[in-house]
Amino acid sequence: MNELVAMNLVKDTMWMAMLVGLPPLMVGLVVGLCVSVFQTTTSLQEQTLTFIPKVVATMSTVIALGPWMISKISTWAITLINNIDLYIG
Repeated sequence: MNELVAMNLVKDTMWMAMLVGLPPLMVGLVVGLCVSVFQTTTSLQEQTLTFIPKVVATMSTVIALGPWMISKISTWAITLINNIDLYIG
C-alpha cells in the first residue's frame, strides 16, 4: 500500500465516520441549545432538565436513522473487504 492509497483510505474513513455520526450529534447540540435558552429565560437551574431531552432526542435520532446508518457502514465495510488486495500489497 503506497502513501496515496493510505491517505485516501484514511480520508474516506473519516468522511464516513462524520457522515454517520453527525446527525445524532447535531440533534443533541440543537436540543441542548434550546433547553439552555429555555432555562436561561425562565431562570430554572435543574440539571436533569438539560440531560434528559438531549438523551431522548439523540436516541430517537439513532433509532430513526439507524437503518440508514447501518446501510452506510455496511456498504463501506463491503467496499473495504472487496478492495483488501489494494491495502495489503
